[in-house]
Amino acid sequence: MTDAELLARADAIAEKAYAPYSNFHVGVAVLARDGNVFEGVNVENGAYPLGVCAEKNAISTAITQGYRPGDFEALAVNASPCGGCRQWLAEMGIDRVIFRNRGEILTMPPAALLPESFDLAD
Repeated sequence: MTDAELLARADAIAEKAYAPYSNFHVGVAVLARDGNVFEGVNVENGAYPLGVCAEKNAISTAITQGYRPGDFEALAVNASPCGGCRQWLAEMGIDRVIFRNRGEILTMPPAALLPESFDLAD
């Protein structure tokens, strides 16, 4: 799957987000090394900050299917990932992140998105 196809899946799934407070619909598609794709959306909750980011939603779905850190090749998201999600991307060992920021499509490794990220194993 190409990065453009992965981003198109993120764009399409964003329509299913539950965002009644912000009306900011985020969609994610994460590509596992075996070719499987997991999608996720943001789910807001009136008791902030109890909502769930789309990145966490998609990665958590993959984890419940038995995937682990290092099993992911790429993640596409229709918006720039938040700081907390950037740590998730680094910890999951995702090779590259494809995202939109101010109308531009960018591709970066998690280390570029979150310099000096931490690893509890260090």
